[in-house]
Amino acid sequence: MTRFLLNSIIYFSLFQIATAQDLCNHILRGKVVHLENNEPIEGAFIWIANQEKGTISDSQGNFRISGLCQERIIIKIQYIGHKEKIDTIDVISNLNITFRLAAEDLRLEGIDIHGHQDALLTSNAISSIYGEFLRESRGKNLGEVLRRIPGITSYSTGQSIQKPVIHGLHSNRILIMNNGVRLEGQQWGAEHAPEIDPFLAKEIAVVKGAETVRFGPEAMGGVILVNPAPLPLKPEFKGEFDLVGFSNGRGINAAAMVQGGSEKIKGLGYRVQTSSKLAGNIQTPDYMLDNTGIKEFNFSGALGYSSNKLGAEAYFSHFQSTIGILSDSHTGNLSDLESIIANGRPFREADFAYKIDNPKQEVDHQLFKLKAHYHLNEGVKLNLQYALQRNHRQEFDRRRGELNNRPSLDMELFTNTLDFNFTHQTGKNWDGSIGFSMMQQANSNIPGTGVTPLIPNFDMWNFGIFAIEKFTKGPIEIEGGLRYDFRNLQSARFVNRELEEYNLNFQNFSTFLGGVYAFDRNWTFSTNFATAWRPPNVNELFSQGLHHGLAAIELGNPDFVSEKSFKWLNSLNFERGNFIAEFTGYINRINNFIFLAPREEQFVSLRGTFNVFEYLQTDVLLYGSDLSVKWEISKSFEFFSRSSLIRANDLLNEGNLPFIPADRTENGLSFLFQKMKGSNSPKITISNLFVARQNREPDFDFAPAPSAYSIWNLGINKSFQIKDNHLNLGIQVLNLFDQSYRDYMNRFRYFTDEIGRNLFIKLNYEF
Repeated sequence: MTRFLLNSIIYFSLFQIATAQDLCNHILRGKVVHLENNEPIEGAFIWIANQEKGTISDSQGNFRISGLCQERIIIKIQYIGHKEKIDTIDVISNLNITFRLAAEDLRLEGIDIHGHQDALLTSNAISSIYGEFLRESRGKNLGEVLRRIPGITSYSTGQSIQKPVIHGLHSNRILIMNNGVRLEGQQWGAEHAPEIDPFLAKEIAVVKGAETVRFGPEAMGGVILVNPAPLPLKPEFKGEFDLVGFSNGRGINAAAMVQGGSEKIKGLGYRVQTSSKLAGNIQTPDYMLDNTGIKEFNFSGALGYSSNKLGAEAYFSHFQSTIGILSDSHTGNLSDLESIIANGRPFREADFAYKIDNPKQEVDHQLFKLKAHYHLNEGVKLNLQYALQRNHRQEFDRRRGELNNRPSLDMELFTNTLDFNFTHQTGKNWDGSIGFSMMQQANSNIPGTGVTPLIPNFDMWNFGIFAIEKFTKGPIEIEGGLRYDFRNLQSARFVNRELEEYNLNFQNFSTFLGGVYAFDRNWTFSTNFATAWRPPNVNELFSQGLHHGLAAIELGNPDFVSEKSFKWLNSLNFERGNFIAEFTGYINRINNFIFLAPREEQFVSLRGTFNVFEYLQTDVLLYGSDLSVKWEISKSFEFFSRSSLIRANDLLNEGNLPFIPADRTENGLSFLFQKMKGSNSPKITISNLFVARQNREPDFDFAPAPSAYSIWNLGINKSFQIKDNHLNLGIQVLNLFDQSYRDYMNRFRYFTDEIGRNLFIKLNYEF
């Protein structure tokens, strides 16, 4: 907390230095997008003739022109293959405008007119990872990649299983959009990692506010968008190859992608991508961890067509992984758990091996998507998307004899989704959408496990209808939306050899109202207030036995009611020259919040003695802040900082919630060498992550929260131009000084330290 306050004082002082007055100090911020689908345009030319100022839009379509005088300006936006746009604007204060360029009727050879992926234009707080920052994260899972964003942490079960956490919420309260499709697996489990291959992403974006109006109840805590690049539409052939080796686990991660467009059929494009990963037992600074390897194989392919009026796309992906679970984490009874905590490290002495034994997880996930859009006229479009997903999860525990080869948990989940929306843009002021979504799920427990299923078979239907409208004029944007959802859940289970059947209905409204305003002196303020809801998940309603992944008894409650959330999020952005800072503050009241709490009893069976946990409901208040700073001190030096803190109070029981991230701050400095002939300048980055001790613990826990820790990371990156191709090389060392530490958000903190020093060597070749 002291470090966070000190950083805040330093940043505030820097703000004061940077806000020196200019005679002409107005700023025009904007975004250039395709009129057809809101896809951002990179490389658009923006020119203000009467003030002789101009710029080019970046990869996200954003641009910024500063030093504008108070007068009427004539702005011109040009992009090859599109109609030139000329507009007259009165500069009275800072401005924030979205410009939409229409494609020319004549299709020019070699011009990529538009893609199929809709940009998310929202007043909510969005943070993105793309370009060189995403490339530097290659070889890491989704949870590790997202920790570069302030306010985003991970809830871990060892090193290989990490679930993203946004402002203290995770699992079924966070929606992950995989190539425009909501990822539907068994995400309710604390040890169930998202079935996502980060190599397929060209951009990963995080929406920190509630987005239930756009996406439905599971977006209550935020949204993670994993977006590949738009399919190519012109005749070309391009590709990319990645090879990542890492020392801890002696692992290798490889990926390849090729894409292109047809010469015979104009507008037809394709992409094929694959990746694989192999790693063995990982090591802490002092000892090896048994059975902590991972094997992974992924594949995806896409085929799309686009004309001036019609666009269509088909997509398929396959994700498959086998994950070893630390052997000593499955203690089997309370005394073993107490013994390993007292010992301070696992009892099992391990050697390095790639072999994965029980306990382990085997997961495969398939996704098939069909998407189409049709332009009724300029600025009006119909979008239709259907997706089918199959998720098969098996969890293996250490069992005797023949049972050891059988999974203890064997579930197959099928999900069908249908989304339709009507979008419109009217000039530069109004845009919005109206639509509906449907989801059908069927979950089956596959016989033969020899144990009572943790959750029952179920069928679920969800129907939602929504409307969103956004108004932009001058320095202000205002956006609002309304959604209604209805969900039906049918399940059946045996309790004491008697069949219990349930038919439950849940329904509610979601709303939001937000705005963005650009002040003078380079300040921009955004605010968003949203009401959201989430019906209880099937595990929270019907869990009735041993969860082998946690080695604990879990008990649900079929009488639970829906959670209701009221979140207010505010962001203040400062940008001047080479200095950028953003501060986000939020408060979130959730009524009927569902959480897993321990009972003061144990369950005794032939397998041993197990702790008993039950799902409870209470009212909670979460509040906190995020701060990020980027300062290009000179052409050679760049400073960055990311900090976040969160508080979570149980209002009914007057206590603290479990597994809430501790205060943290990461600070780093990058050095860019002088430009070298035939290559880009190499860059060296050193950073320090400090995480405080979590002093706001719940009344009961198996062990006290671990101490604060501070670790150093080092990275070196260099790019080479080889004719028309690019070669990117990187070396990264995490936990540079091999520091022993434990993280409060890792469930294995009871048994072991975190991973020790890890050296990554990365090669990326773009052709």
